[in-house]
Amino acid sequence: MRWTLKPKPEPKLVNTLSEELGVAPIIATLLVQRGITNYQEAKNFFRPNLLQLHDPFLMKDMDKAVTRIEKAITNQENILIYGDYDVDGTTSVALLSSYLKTFYPNVATYIPDRYTEGYGVSYQGIEFACDNDFSLIIALDCGVKAIDKVAYAHKKNIDFIICDHHRPGKHIPDAIAVLDPKREDCKYPYKELCGCGVGFKLIQALARNRNETIKDLIPYLDLVATAIGADIVPITGENRILAYHGLKVINENPRPGFKAIMQQTNKEKFTITDVVFIIAPRINAAGRMKHGNHAVTLLTETDYNLATQYAIDINTFNTERRDTDKRITQEALLQIEKNNEKEGFTTVVYDETWHKGVIGIVASRLTETYYRPTLVFTKSGEKLAASARSVKDFDVYEALEACKEHIEQFGGHKYAAGLTLKEENYNAFKAKFEEVVTKTIAPKLLNKEIKIDTKIDLSDITPKLHRILQQFAPFGPGNMTPVFMAENLQDTGYGKQVGEDGKHLRFTATQNETGKIVGIGFNLGEKYELIKNRKLFKAIFTIDENEWNGTKSLQLKVKDVKG
Repeated sequence: MRWTLKPKPEPKLVNTLSEELGVAPIIATLLVQRGITNYQEAKNFFRPNLLQLHDPFLMKDMDKAVTRIEKAITNQENILIYGDYDVDGTTSVALLSSYLKTFYPNVATYIPDRYTEGYGVSYQGIEFACDNDFSLIIALDCGVKAIDKVAYAHKKNIDFIICDHHRPGKHIPDAIAVLDPKREDCKYPYKELCGCGVGFKLIQALARNRNETIKDLIPYLDLVATAIGADIVPITGENRILAYHGLKVINENPRPGFKAIMQQTNKEKFTITDVVFIIAPRINAAGRMKHGNHAVTLLTETDYNLATQYAIDINTFNTERRDTDKRITQEALLQIEKNNEKEGFTTVVYDETWHKGVIGIVASRLTETYYRPTLVFTKSGEKLAASARSVKDFDVYEALEACKEHIEQFGGHKYAAGLTLKEENYNAFKAKFEEVVTKTIAPKLLNKEIKIDTKIDLSDITPKLHRILQQFAPFGPGNMTPVFMAENLQDTGYGKQVGEDGKHLRFTATQNETGKIVGIGFNLGEKYELIKNRKLFKAIFTIDENEWNGTKSLQLKVKDVKG
């Protein structure tokens, strides 16, 4: 692992902020690193306020979208809410459909089938709208590249409103409105909304038109917070406000669907990490293993007893998903071993029997193992489909762009993408992808980097520091959990390898013969050699709270150790 210590902020700035807020310099350092340099910015950071959300009408085409929806309501038109089958898509559909249904009944939802229709707007979905007399489709978390599909719908007298957050292509679909903060001609101040976030801005605009306030929309924020966590968008600016208040809804007054999922765990309070690792996989599992409609049904159900039954079904899908992705990951690792493909700058694997619903997860697991841009292919109808995952600071979307001569279609983000190609092009694509990545990736990016916020002495680690650090949450891209480094550490003599096969490392550290704190390093068992016999070592870690037999104590959650 590469350890990168972030640059020290300007000392004068840190000292001024430290005095202004009455906090330790280490807290002021962390705040300045996050762009917070005065009292008001700190207040906004620690107390996110819904009144700080931007005017939704600053988003290009928002006025057109609201006008067309109000017209549909006046004319008693049927409205179809269309969204992708992942967490961002299904939460978006649940959000907009349940909001509209509070005052207008002619609203239905549509989630495309992952296997027969694939990602985004489908011709099948448009045919469904046509056959069932829908004259307006509102597409969420997809559609910004659906130029041909929107044109096809237009021929059938169906209008489109698109709410997306993906990068548009050169041309924008000829829809009534295209809401996407990443449009080059959109002046909306915050560019990093997820699809559900764009959907929320739409209901914010509709609510204003109906003399409702932001307080009326708070019950929908559990959906927005879940999408923000699951879609790994930056938890900065508007996303931080939405995630902060959405987590409050999840913990204090969740919708029946979330409450039913939460009852399956033994957790009392959910963090954004719990949302990402407990709620989101279950919602995702519906679209992966069965159909995304199951997720929307759960998220829009108002009867808790019914929601409980739906949550049991979705938990079954998730268990099946876990077993499947574990098996395929093992098969993929064997394939890499067998074909002697550990070297090189990319990982590209294929098996026609692999379940299309989990290849994205498998790609993520392989990236964790070999830490290089990764593609996992499977058979999808007549073609091959793949999920791509990248390493930090390498744009896999651009790499795929450079291979497009071999690809049928692709889309996605810097770090995650999907594509399809003809089977006969697989080997040529694989060779080209390796060539492109080899030429364009900086070799250092193939070693995982851990960014360290600042150095710390063990004597600075106090319950008060931990309490303030907890208020930095919710954590995520743009506001990660603070990572510290401590040097000149020694184990008190009780350090050992723990867990199955001594996989993990546990020690009690002192520094310069003072202080004493337990450190636990998962999957760091082999580092025991560096700390035994009271050797001096340094470690990087986050500060965590451990509860044992009703007693709480601080501990180090160790990320890496060096001698």
